[in-house]
Amino acid sequence: MQQDALDHLLRGVDEVLVKQELVKKLEEGRPVRIKAGFDPTAPDLHLGHTVLINKLKQFQDLGHEVLFLIGDFTGMIGDPTGKNVTRKPLTRDQVIENAKTYEEQIFKILDPTKTLVMFNSSWMNAMSPADLIQLAAKHTVARMLERDDFNKRFKSGQPIAIHEFLYPLVQGYDSVAMKADVELGGTDQKFNLLVGRQLQEVYGQKPQVVITMPILEGLDGVQKMSKSLNNYIGIADAPDDMFGKLMSISDKLMWRYFELLSFRPMAEIKIWLDECEQGANPRTYKVRLAQEIVERFHSAEAAANALENFEARFQRGALPDDMPEMELKITGDFYSITNLLKDAGLVASTSEAIRMINQGAVKIDGEKVDDVKLELQSTVGQVYQVGKRKFARVKIIA
Repeated sequence: MQQDALDHLLRGVDEVLVKQELVKKLEEGRPVRIKAGFDPTAPDLHLGHTVLINKLKQFQDLGHEVLFLIGDFTGMIGDPTGKNVTRKPLTRDQVIENAKTYEEQIFKILDPTKTLVMFNSSWMNAMSPADLIQLAAKHTVARMLERDDFNKRFKSGQPIAIHEFLYPLVQGYDSVAMKADVELGGTDQKFNLLVGRQLQEVYGQKPQVVITMPILEGLDGVQKMSKSLNNYIGIADAPDDMFGKLMSISDKLMWRYFELLSFRPMAEIKIWLDECEQGANPRTYKVRLAQEIVERFHSAEAAANALENFEARFQRGALPDDMPEMELKITGDFYSITNLLKDAGLVASTSEAIRMINQGAVKIDGEKVDDVKLELQSTVGQVYQVGKRKFARVKIIA
């Protein structure tokens, strides 16, 4: 296999187990079966999910066979990875409804004519209780407790339900049923991916190569992208929202997003990074990233309109057409700025309001607020702004 093609496939990869095996499989001259599984635990995918899907596309573009697994069976178990308590399983109806949206969304990246979508219920529902017991017999409790999250919960006396031990086994058996040559997963899935490799050997198959990808940080640049943390960019987000969120990330995080989300060549991205380090404005490159992502999930026209709307709103001071308007009543002598921001829905709490004011992210009629103890009186209606995308016109009444 040519080195440049291998380098392309290994772009952004955290770990390959085992790299020599991957090279050997790729040199066999046949399409390699590349598996990645997603439990439909929420109705929409976000850019964090696309780190894996982008890697699938890279394999697909080189002629390999992509197996996109929707874990409609495992979704009802609930993946315990990284959890310090037992995860609440989803109902069958919830899983099916979410799975429908996954099928629609993945083809914004993958070629539908070259992608095999599979559901693990198709083989797990056919497995008898006796079959499941035989599967469970192929792994040990001691091995399960090697998993970091299980180990921590066991040592701290937190309960571990028996069905949680079944999750890695079922995910591993998926690789057996699908005859996967390679499985992709996040770094937090390494244990489960290795269970698949071990079970394939038990069932007489060549063990799959495990490729782990980094977990993408959310908009805060700290925690993993997650809907529950509200730091995500959904691939179904409206173009203006998607563009605005991408423009809000830090300059440092931008380069990580370029590596893991962009389809631009790394050589080109490296040139841009060098230009920034020599004094170029990072905003120029952030716009390129935002336009690329919006175009991928919407259209070139939508990307161009999103840029125009963004510049109109934030460079020329235009306000959003859909800005909420409200009246808030003073219950005492004044309305504190922190309470107003919370009551207007611009922040989740007064502590967040204080933090945003201290960061210089709060404005009233375009003027920055720097006093967390600001007291407000009755007004005819002013525009309050938090960050780059949250606005509200508020009238304070006595």
